[in-house]
Amino acid sequence: MISAIKFLLRCLFKLLYRVEVMGMENYHKAGKRTLMVANHTSLLDGILLYAWLPETPTFAINTEIASKKSFQFFLKFVDLFEMDHTSPLSLKSMIKFIKQDRKAVIFPEGRITVTGTLMKIYEGPALIAEKADAMILPIAIDGAHMSPFSYLKDRGHIKRFPKIRIKLLPPEKIALPEGLSSHDKRKLAANKLQQLMFNLQFSTFGFHKTLLTAVCEASDQYGKNLTVLEDTNNVELTYKQLFTRAFILASKIEKQTVSAEHVGIMLPNVNAIAVTFMALQYIGRIPAMLNFSAGTQNILKACETAKIKTVYTSRLFIEKAGLTELISDLQYHVNIVYLEDFREQISLLDKLSGLIKGRNPLKYYRQKGIPDSESPAVILFTSGSEGTPKGVVLSHENILANFAQIKIHIGFKPTDVVFTCLPLFHSFGLNAGFIMPLLGGSKVYLYPTPLHYRVIPQLVYEKNATIFFGTNTFFKGYAKHAHPYDFNNLRYVVAGAEKLREDTRQLYMEKFGIRILEGYGVTETSPVISVNTPIVSKTGSVGLPVPAIEAYLKPVEGIEQGGRLVVKGPNIMMGYLLHDSDGKIIPPSSERGEGWHDTGDIAEIDEEGYISILGRAKRFAKLGGEMVSLTVVEELATQTWPDTNHAAVAIPDDRKGEKIILVTDNHEASKKTMQKSARNLKYGEIHIPAKILLAEELPVLGTGKTDYIALTKMVLDEEKEGSGWIKKMGGLVKKTPPGHDNPDTPVEDKM
Repeated sequence: MISAIKFLLRCLFKLLYRVEVMGMENYHKAGKRTLMVANHTSLLDGILLYAWLPETPTFAINTEIASKKSFQFFLKFVDLFEMDHTSPLSLKSMIKFIKQDRKAVIFPEGRITVTGTLMKIYEGPALIAEKADAMILPIAIDGAHMSPFSYLKDRGHIKRFPKIRIKLLPPEKIALPEGLSSHDKRKLAANKLQQLMFNLQFSTFGFHKTLLTAVCEASDQYGKNLTVLEDTNNVELTYKQLFTRAFILASKIEKQTVSAEHVGIMLPNVNAIAVTFMALQYIGRIPAMLNFSAGTQNILKACETAKIKTVYTSRLFIEKAGLTELISDLQYHVNIVYLEDFREQISLLDKLSGLIKGRNPLKYYRQKGIPDSESPAVILFTSGSEGTPKGVVLSHENILANFAQIKIHIGFKPTDVVFTCLPLFHSFGLNAGFIMPLLGGSKVYLYPTPLHYRVIPQLVYEKNATIFFGTNTFFKGYAKHAHPYDFNNLRYVVAGAEKLREDTRQLYMEKFGIRILEGYGVTETSPVISVNTPIVSKTGSVGLPVPAIEAYLKPVEGIEQGGRLVVKGPNIMMGYLLHDSDGKIIPPSSERGEGWHDTGDIAEIDEEGYISILGRAKRFAKLGGEMVSLTVVEELATQTWPDTNHAAVAIPDDRKGEKIILVTDNHEASKKTMQKSARNLKYGEIHIPAKILLAEELPVLGTGKTDYIALTKMVLDEEKEGSGWIKKMGGLVKKTPPGHDNPDTPVEDKM
């Protein structure tokens, strides 16, 4: 009877939902005493597992759910164990049941997701598995959340019959160290199960494909007519329109370039940059994202390093941004192509061809020839905050793996609007602010600069943005000018690229009622390594490592607390393009072998796995043989004068080898005040700078980070003069991307 019902259900589900089941061999590896844990995506989950699991397991479900009339018919065909996650007696009964070499299915979230991502995980299932000495068999259900049987009808795109995948992962066992208190055991067991569930959710996204393939699949999943882009010209693009424009442009670029060529893109955040990026992906060229605010010499070195022969830009952008002199210098070394010039070359036939291809992009992409997913997808350049830019080569898999790692925490949905003002030549802006939302069906609003502190909060409000990425510097600037209601619609505010200061965190909590989630990453890791989330977070840390990331701390001479953070995972870059490497990609490696990347950051990892960044390895001063963190000096200054900006640098000193100079825009700052603050806050005397210099503004890069190279040069120059004041005329001014100094003059998109 049961076998016949299972057979009929399988046939029905295969017909309607094209159900695909993987990893069934892991069911048999788990053995007799098994607790199966699954993510809870819809009302179909229990029926799906009943139909496809070889045996009929016992389902452990919440007493409240079991009492609902809608479940009564289904419950007639399965063994049911009603339990209350908060009741010790209920947990003990379940442990006793599992110890009898029984198999049971449980949903650790205790409820169906209403976000599309994992909900909180209850402690009970972890304790059951640990105390019953049972294997845990993780089961991932993907696709059912898009069905009408989910709880996301008002929060995302719903399809009548979405494709559903069920994946059984290798079984694991929760092992806890001896000697822990019952409270610590519960906490540690729950943390281990939480990480297991994160890994389970991570496994549902197949990242062994190309970027354009993934975007095409997202278009099919969420609908080709879904609006996914808008810029300051109020021009909106759907998936279909994005593909159509990209294919039209690709037909022109293809004639000017060769397969796998590194092609420069030098454009602001407007729709044209998205169209050009996708056009290059379609014809198998590698986009190299050039930082137009980096200066002529850095851009020339970047082009030489990546062997860039052609750069695509906009004539209107160059004129409005005041980059005419830059282009005059570049054109002697590379071929400059203006996108506006293609307008006259595009015929009616080109438009019709693009329109046809845009209706079925994956078909024509396959005909063109899809590259290997492990091949380069994009070249980004290090910010230049520490020296000559290096080319960072990210593969398709690197970027898509990072999306899979992040989407379990930030559920990009069709109802989301992502406000992207971080430049797309930066990995944080490109991947988190553009590619990831595009893959999740979210709308991206592109704004050309993050520096318009008065305009951006108003636009976040007007566009009903729900996700906002930025840096501490930018967030602090927005908060000063924003109305308390401007950020009311935001679901996620995520800070990265630089340390989130405590005063900024508190300001957002008090003024807007928003918790800023701090994450951490580097360009070389596509970029996210760790992130705090609404479910798992620790103030002062940059969160837990994302799934599939391995990490260790490399000891550093002179530094007793922490070590250099070295990481490995599927999101780690293919390698560097160095100026003297003649175009050869140099893969990352450490003393543990290839694939490991040394981030150059000094970090701590606590017993729960949370990472805290103590500072850049290069941002430590050696004073009389003792290593002192310049970041800590800046933190002391921030706590002393919380409403102003500060930066510390180390310069040579004849007596101690090095000395620390603090530069601040607080004109009332004094060393005496800082010494008094240090005593009150329990900082050591060694964190008091040798000198405090006053400045009108601190220099920042286009990415929002402090420009320590420029700052150090200015400090050294001032040391020779001895004035104690760095004037604007001396060059120490905020580096605004050219052409973005007037918030009322947006860069227009003429594509």
